[in-house]
Amino acid sequence: MAQQKGNDISFRDRISTVDESGKRRWIYPKKPHGKWYTRRIIVSYILLAILFTVPFIKYNGHPLFLFNVIERKFIIFGQVFTPQDFHLFAIGMIALMIFIVLFTYVFGRLFCGWVCPQTIFMEMVYRRIEYAIEGDAPAQRRLDAMPWTAEKIRKKVLKHTIFIILAFVFISMLLSLVFGIEKIIATWQDPFSNTPLAIAIFVLSMIFYFIFAFFREQVCTNVCPYGRLQSVLLTDDTIVVHYDYVRGEKRASLKERKRLIAEGKAKEEDFGDCIDCGQCVAVCPTGIDIRNGTQLECINCTACMDACDEVMVKIHKPTGLIRYASERSIREQVPFTLTTRAKAYIAVLVVILGLFIYMASNRVALEGIILKEPGTTYQYAQGDSTKITNIYNYNLINKTSGDLKDVVIKVKGIPGAELKVVPEKIDVIPEFGRAKGTIILTIPVKEMKGYKTPVQFEIYSEGKLMHSPKTNFLGPH
Repeated sequence: MAQQKGNDISFRDRISTVDESGKRRWIYPKKPHGKWYTRRIIVSYILLAILFTVPFIKYNGHPLFLFNVIERKFIIFGQVFTPQDFHLFAIGMIALMIFIVLFTYVFGRLFCGWVCPQTIFMEMVYRRIEYAIEGDAPAQRRLDAMPWTAEKIRKKVLKHTIFIILAFVFISMLLSLVFGIEKIIATWQDPFSNTPLAIAIFVLSMIFYFIFAFFREQVCTNVCPYGRLQSVLLTDDTIVVHYDYVRGEKRASLKERKRLIAEGKAKEEDFGDCIDCGQCVAVCPTGIDIRNGTQLECINCTACMDACDEVMVKIHKPTGLIRYASERSIREQVPFTLTTRAKAYIAVLVVILGLFIYMASNRVALEGIILKEPGTTYQYAQGDSTKITNIYNYNLINKTSGDLKDVVIKVKGIPGAELKVVPEKIDVIPEFGRAKGTIILTIPVKEMKGYKTPVQFEIYSEGKLMHSPKTNFLGPH
């Protein structure tokens, strides 16, 4: 990671939050403001509003979203998904990975700065509360350095109390997407009614509190794997928050410029637009100097862009010295264009998404799994050597949010076939429920097509065909 000032270049061998002795360097970012910060506030509050409203939205009496990995029940936009839909999950994960590669290749860590939960909770909730109670960065430094007076104790206790309460609130809302909001509310009303869930809420809330009160930006620099991926996925054509070194260098403060010009050692045109004010560093939540180029700590939060634009306006220079741009566009002064690689990623992503949409749209509401009884083979029908019998186990899974009634199993397209289902009648399969039983299928030997004969069953509910599972019928060679 290169650091440059003027013509001097050095390389740092540690992250920005660690000092030379290897100890944690606490970051006191200055409170940002500006058009980009305002836009991020709007996006963040919309996402927070979604988090607090989605758990209460019902569709056909069920949550709009539910990811209950413990009970293996998943609801997305009111549609129920079961472990039998794992192929859709696999295709979706492939599409997600390709999207991450494509998005990061084109837009860098835009996700981190705008929609990452870590950034939203830290910068738009916890940090803003800290500013309100303890003041801006200089005030926070003074407060931490001063002895434990009544004022310091009051501010610290107030801040951390709010932090802990918010941790319980956020964890409860996040867990409601797993267990349902009703179960979370019931646990809050009577923790002993569901002790394991109450313990989980408490433990996760304490971890949440520790992360945002103490660990903070270390999540982005030391823990998050996505941040490490940028060194692999970013290229000269990737759009990230960039300092325009072509326009900004040679940098010098206004005072130094005046002195050098007055002494006849330099001219105004010898200097770039950067006046080395350090405001871009002061507002950075990870403590880096964006003028040193793309760094793994940078989360593309745009705070430095707002700070720099404010300074440029004051000194009557064009804004955008720090902006969203690619290394190539700055170096060669050319506009951004999609590369061939990016277009290839987009093409693959479209194909994968098309496959996912096709498979999801053809997903059955009633999953029928019919398999041979373990350890059995074919048998001749009792008293009739012209017929062969196979025994199957069936497992019917209702993937809908309503009951399926009058379920009937039939065999398709085999003349003379005799089908016996045990239990004989399936009156109802409740929502998200299952029905299990046995099928005894007998077919004439003359209808056999070898050792394995393809057989197709049909499963009806109230006369409507729901699923047509296929299997094999075993017989003699």
